[in-house]
Amino acid sequence: MPDRPADDSVERMEFMLTLRRRGISDQAVLRAMDEVPREHFVEPNFLDTAYADNALPIACGQTISQPYVVAYMSEQLGVRPSHRVLEIGTGSGYQAAVLSRLAREVVSIERYRTLADTARSRLTTLGTKNVEILLGDGLEGAPLRAPFDRIIVTAAAERIPDELVTQLGPDGVMILPLGPHSGTQELVRLTRTGEGLKREALIAVRFVPLLPGRAREL
Repeated sequence: MPDRPADDSVERMEFMLTLRRRGISDQAVLRAMDEVPREHFVEPNFLDTAYADNALPIACGQTISQPYVVAYMSEQLGVRPSHRVLEIGTGSGYQAAVLSRLAREVVSIERYRTLADTARSRLTTLGTKNVEILLGDGLEGAPLRAPFDRIIVTAAAERIPDELVTQLGPDGVMILPLGPHSGTQELVRLTRTGEGLKREALIAVRFVPLLPGRAREL
């Protein structure tokens, strides 16, 4: 794990205050955000800004989402300790680490081998045992492990992925950025009900594209 800056305690206090000021109120989510060392998931040259409320670049042209978006999506997902969660887009592993503090089990799918391997190593170093990272096509989900209580998609889809919807259990909730790959998207919450899917618009966001297949590059 990288060394923390000398003023880490001040940064982390400001980090948590920012989340509260921006409306994050779920105590379990706040506790998870406080427990997961964000500096462990950023690239070495961004350690000084690990706790800034900004998205940061990681390998393979991807990003680690800004802390507020991670906290907001986690809160809106409504994860409970008994839940099984499917994450599409492991990235740095930060969102999976936060979810691991909230859920019984997290299955996370990443299309880039480099990111999958690095995230797996980071989570192992932290002693996280309830996250399984799979290398694969996020649009296909993990049908052999379905159904899931919650699904979170951390890349922008231009339409609702039907295959993921089928893997959502009764009363299940899925959150995903929906909209054009180039530009701003809308964060959408889908809830499976007896009558079908209930759709709610949340906030405007900007995510990297959700692409089909496994990446060719390692």
